[in-house]
Amino acid sequence: MPQGQPTTVPDDGLTTRQRRTQPVLAVHTGPGKGKSTAAFGLALRAWNQGWPIGVFQFVKSAKWKVGEEHALRVLGASGEGGSVAWHKMGEGWSWVQRDIEDSEDAAREGWEQVKRDLAAETYRLYVLDEFTYPLHWGWIDTDEVLAVLKDRPGNQHVVITGRNAPQALVDAADLVTEMTKVKHPMDAGRKGQRGIEW
Repeated sequence: MPQGQPTTVPDDGLTTRQRRTQPVLAVHTGPGKGKSTAAFGLALRAWNQGWPIGVFQFVKSAKWKVGEEHALRVLGASGEGGSVAWHKMGEGWSWVQRDIEDSEDAAREGWEQVKRDLAAETYRLYVLDEFTYPLHWGWIDTDEVLAVLKDRPGNQHVVITGRNAPQALVDAADLVTEMTKVKHPMDAGRKGQRGIEW
């Protein structure tokens, strides 16, 4: 809410400016479409501000070509806004359940890389796309994630997407949006299409 007024002002000893510039942990969850799309929209805003961006996709296959990846890579290479690094760790586990052990190992290594990057303050915005799944499946410990995110240095913003966000993550987040499905073309037997789904 630009130029808007917060509904409450905590008695925390911080100035309005200090409160306004605190790093944000955002979670986009729920059964509806648009969780990743909203996170990539946030990445566009961050790119426009000149922030370095790290995108970490946890369950989409490296073979999966998404339009947002191409667009953000082109923008990142343009030299006009922030840089964009794109990391794919998944094997398409959300669509084809195979190679469970390899996918679990890839997700764990992806999280280890995120931890290294947070410690080094590599990016200003981290998009942890579909990261709720490794948490929900128990591949990565939610308490460890929350501790690392709570203690992240500097002013690093993190947005996490995916269904079934653990309640502890929801409780710790500064911004939580739940996407609900009212209607979807798949309900009428229509598969995803180019330009809409990817």
